[in-house]
Amino acid sequence: MEKNLTSGSVFKNIVFFSLPYLLSYFLQTLYGMADLFIIGQFEGVDSITAVSVGSQVMHMLTVMIVGLAMGSTVVIGKAVGARKKQETASVIGNTVTLFMAVALVSTVLFLVFVDPIVAVMSTPGEAVSGTVRYLTICFMGIPFITAYNIISSIFRGMGDSKSPMYFIAVACGANIVLDYVFIGACHLGPSGAALGTVLSQTISVITALIVILRRKTGISLKKQDFRPDAEVMKQVLKIGIPVALQDGFIQIAFIVITVIANRRGLNDAAAVGIVEKLIGIVFLVPSTMLSAVSALSAQNIGAGKSERAVKTLKYAVMISVGFGFTVAVLTQFVSVPVVKLFTDDAAVAVSGGQYLRSYIWDCMLAGVHFCFSGYFCACGRSGISFLHNFLSIICARVPGAYLASVYFPDTLYPMGLAAPAGSLLSGVICVAAFVYLQKCRKGREGYA
Repeated sequence: MEKNLTSGSVFKNIVFFSLPYLLSYFLQTLYGMADLFIIGQFEGVDSITAVSVGSQVMHMLTVMIVGLAMGSTVVIGKAVGARKKQETASVIGNTVTLFMAVALVSTVLFLVFVDPIVAVMSTPGEAVSGTVRYLTICFMGIPFITAYNIISSIFRGMGDSKSPMYFIAVACGANIVLDYVFIGACHLGPSGAALGTVLSQTISVITALIVILRRKTGISLKKQDFRPDAEVMKQVLKIGIPVALQDGFIQIAFIVITVIANRRGLNDAAAVGIVEKLIGIVFLVPSTMLSAVSALSAQNIGAGKSERAVKTLKYAVMISVGFGFTVAVLTQFVSVPVVKLFTDDAAVAVSGGQYLRSYIWDCMLAGVHFCFSGYFCACGRSGISFLHNFLSIICARVPGAYLASVYFPDTLYPMGLAAPAGSLLSGVICVAAFVYLQKCRKGREGYA
């Protein structure tokens, strides 16, 4: 399972590590989109909106778990790069202990506050009951969602991006089958979508545990590795908390924008929900580059090879920008037909097409700050990632979307521009921070 990424071609390491990662993200996105697509074939706009709103809440929770787990990926990566097996085992054990505690507490809290959460989302009245049912069932599955993501973070920190791909492939296939059973055959609506999600995650976690027990990982875990170690947990949380908060604020921004759209009526609410799912697809490459840069750079920094970490960042930025520009241009010609894949409602398709044509430029610009965020995490500077995203949200994304909604009530196009505006600000901050950190590093090396 363990793979050293501190030697050989940097570009090849990025490609070979990121391709399974990319496919994992694609399958995870397909997993999330299956609910929306399948319920659109059997139910009306109210059910589509219920699943759309509910899945956004679950996505926010999931990305915060993934962000927190980034701390484990980076700390494990550095230990692997430095060839410290006992330290690696200790981080893995403490990761399991920490995240299972987080999962249990989160499950109880979210179940208690499910109704207020639906109210805060300004969910259209027709979709409220379906959203409550969807979230209640999904919240019960939080331990399994957490288990999958911490298992994946551990594997990736050790340089193995293939195993998580297999685990999510199992979940994706199971989710599609179960959705057709619960939504199509049993006519359970949003509840059926939630049941499919939770049960498929459970199947994925069971599969992962079977693989771990049968495979030689190169790391020997003992009981003491699972005992809480304040120093180890501090290292994980020092990196993970800022990333989790960053991702949480980003998702809160998405939710605020969803609330703004919900107040414009059911059609615009459905359109924004569909486009958010589509954006999730095109953001696969930037998201993959973020994770690849953090894992590869962490190993190289742990091995004392800082220049390879910088080179990893540069290659990732070029890949992300090239992909983002290409997709943004192509989308200008196919936006409405793509939205129509998820709905037969002509008004929803037109509104969604407007929103998608402007929002899509964020893929190119976000690719830049995603890569830098991965690098900052590997350097133990995840606070920078939190800062630039926070400023982006409060200075551009949310106010921009609100003002566009107020002054352009007949089109969603201006609302979509708020996202690339925010990413442009983030990119400028990231470049400035990177230049400063490089000057500091070279100054220390020169002094030494």
